[in-house]
Amino acid sequence: MNKTAISISNIGKEYKLGEKIEYGSLREDLTNFFSNGIKRLVSKQGSTNGEEKIIAQDYFWSLKDISFDIGRGEIMGIIGRNGAGKSTLLKIIAGITEPTEGRINIYGRIASLLEVGTGFHQELTGRENIYLNGAILGMRRTEIDRKFDEIVAFSEVERFIDTPVKFYSTGMRVRLGFSVAAHLEPEILLIDEVLAVGDAAFQKKCLGKLNNVATSEGRTVLFVSHDMAAILSLCNRAVLLDQGKMVETGTTSDVVEKYFQSFSSSDAVPLDKRTDREGDGSVIATSLSIENADKGKPIRPSSKLKITIGYRSDNPVNNLGVEIRIRDFKTRVGILYFDSSASHDFPHNLPPEGKIVCVTQSNYLTPGRCVVDLTLYKSMVDTDDIEHAGQFDVLTEDVYGLSKIPSRNRSYYIVDYHWTIESMK
Repeated sequence: MNKTAISISNIGKEYKLGEKIEYGSLREDLTNFFSNGIKRLVSKQGSTNGEEKIIAQDYFWSLKDISFDIGRGEIMGIIGRNGAGKSTLLKIIAGITEPTEGRINIYGRIASLLEVGTGFHQELTGRENIYLNGAILGMRRTEIDRKFDEIVAFSEVERFIDTPVKFYSTGMRVRLGFSVAAHLEPEILLIDEVLAVGDAAFQKKCLGKLNNVATSEGRTVLFVSHDMAAILSLCNRAVLLDQGKMVETGTTSDVVEKYFQSFSSSDAVPLDKRTDREGDGSVIATSLSIENADKGKPIRPSSKLKITIGYRSDNPVNNLGVEIRIRDFKTRVGILYFDSSASHDFPHNLPPEGKIVCVTQSNYLTPGRCVVDLTLYKSMVDTDDIEHAGQFDVLTEDVYGLSKIPSRNRSYYIVDYHWTIESMK
């Protein structure tokens, strides 16, 4: 048996800048076939009204020279900044779009969950869409019947299973879509960031299912996410894309570290254009960056945080106060709080424009994403208040030396502790 599930060789995808092309994907055509009959499908294929092109002079390669193999039963992560080409690559593998150059060999049946509700027909019920998607994946009705109750129970939409999915919330659609894709036994499962839509409890259940799909059922998972904690906990290997090119491939920890090393203090989040802020505006925050105080290294539990706040005022600033609130990304529970009024070394007089830097000791936060809220104030009056001014990820670190650390859903902190046994005699 071939031990390779997907082989990608020199894949490239070129677009014309300004070009607008409207066409249906293979999945959409199949959906129309099963729901509305072959007549509509033939009519659509014979029509040119759905294709609109605008002549463009410039060309853009969203992917170039991408090559790697994925083994059977492997969970591989694909990471990179927005616009790196991650979703384009998954759409090429799924057959939704064609590559401009290169070749992909796929050994097995693929199911994809690339967008919320992809492949669902809005007029059909949840029950009907389960059978529709199963048929698209090539499953026999007896196979779908065998998995049906498990799919519905996992998705947590039992009460609404006979309701048209057009009335489903976004969360309900993504739960049902993930459940169908994960339970209908495709050999290869493609997932693109959709887990971010669900709540924390459902995300945890999905991650557990993905791990079981690969380790116990021997299926292959290709997983795109910005959640580095999920990538690190699930994936054995990872690929890092940047501006359409493959920068690194290898063990997940090495690739994720390479990804975070690509960030620098120049990546400060601009805040001066934010409109969702409160305060009298006499002093405003213009930028925010959060990084490892040991420059160039990613943030880990033992790292010292360096938080840099750019500010601006029309006049010299006296008696300014700064509050920094760090919360968990998913639960929004506060985990760290800094207030300059509780510090003896914060200056009373500041120039009209500059940067305020706060450096912490090691905090030993558990791996996961954090968001940062920021408030500037004078004499108990807020001059600027911005919720979710920035965010950062804490990567995995083997603090105990046993490759075991608590996850964020169990604890926010990693602490040192010791065990002893006391005799009852």
